Amino acid sequence: MKIDHICFAVKNLQDGIAYWERVFGYEQMTEMVENTLQKVKVVFLKKDESLLIKLIEPVEGNQSLLNFVNRGGGFHHLCFKCSDIDEKIVDLNNQGLLTLVPPQPGEAFNNNKIAFLLARYGLNIELIDTDEKAGIL
Repeated sequence: MKIDHICFAVKNLQDGIAYWERVFGYEQMTEMVENTLQKVKVVFLKKDESLLIKLIEPVEGNQSLLNFVNRGGGFHHLCFKCSDIDEKIVDLNNQGLLTLVPPQPGEAFNNNKIAFLLARYGLNIELIDTDEKAGIL
């Protein structure tokens, strides 16, 4: 597994994009994509020789994330890319991680599967097995 991106939850994607561009020198890599199953709007940011950053904004019906961003938001999860998401979930479950969201299509990844697990220390992990990102600019 390798880290694909780090995700931060923001109240407003446009404000989040502007902040990351101004302060950290990132640039918008994708159009905004709505993930209807996760009830978030998503955008990826890139910077040469750095990890990707994903910003998420809650949409209607995602009360827990809305509460989180209303308290300031911030770090949400690490995403690891693996070769086989189903196989890796079994492996991680055997190591004590808890599956929060079983594999399902992720619109931000051109409907390739995504899954979420909870690791020690409250670490929220996303798993993917693709390099695809929807809405590349």
